[in-house]
Amino acid sequence: MSAPIEFSSAEKIATVTLSRPDHGNTIDRAMARALLEAAERCDDDDDIRCVVLTGRGKLFCGGGDVSAFSAAGADVSAFLEDLAETLHAAIMRLMHMRKPLITLVNGPAAGAGMSLAMIGDFALAARSAHFSPAYTALGLSPDGGMSWLLPRVVGLRRAQEIILSNRRVLSDEAERIGIVTRIVDGEQLLASGAELAAKLAAEPVAALGAVRRLLLESYDSTLEMQLEREMRSIAALGNSEESRRRVAAFVARRNSNG
Repeated sequence: MSAPIEFSSAEKIATVTLSRPDHGNTIDRAMARALLEAAERCDDDDDIRCVVLTGRGKLFCGGGDVSAFSAAGADVSAFLEDLAETLHAAIMRLMHMRKPLITLVNGPAAGAGMSLAMIGDFALAARSAHFSPAYTALGLSPDGGMSWLLPRVVGLRRAQEIILSNRRVLSDEAERIGIVTRIVDGEQLLASGAELAAKLAAEPVAALGAVRRLLLESYDSTLEMQLEREMRSIAALGNSEESRRRVAAFVARRNSNG
């Protein structure tokens, strides 16, 4: 049986691919565990400077494996708790790691798959992609961080409408309201992602990681707290070798052009 997650790394870019195409890349326990392992690897490997998350086949991710829900029978509550706990640990690693994350949404994303699509700093989607909360149709509530992510991306009122009505959001609207960064023609998705990943991998990863942290913390901060965090962050980065080198190069260019 093939692995539910494919992992590759080249040129300081890690690619994590959801790989259950015959099951719509739906998430079962094995995939959740494999995704957590891949996320830990991306987080811990200092040679990796950018991470790409995508799916194999026609779907990006169809959410949780509903057949597994059914098979759990009377133990479904414990099953869902374990599945969500593992998936959430993977999402936390991906969102808190000190390197940028790109999601390449190669097709439809539903339930937790929609959540995974939104966790990228850059979310590129094929025109064939669409997004569905899916939970209420099964008598369930969101997981994967959707109730946190979607209101922050599109606003509370629109998030209420999308999740409570279980409305499908097509790619054009998803771009317009901010669920994805931009849409591209499907055949150009991987190339567009590779170009962006190469650009990010060449940037100062410590600075990008600091930006990720500051943005994530900002929702829990007062203005005063955030200003303090910004002060400490820029001061620490300013003393780094990479920042010193880049500042010196900037000054040299300016002086040579002056």
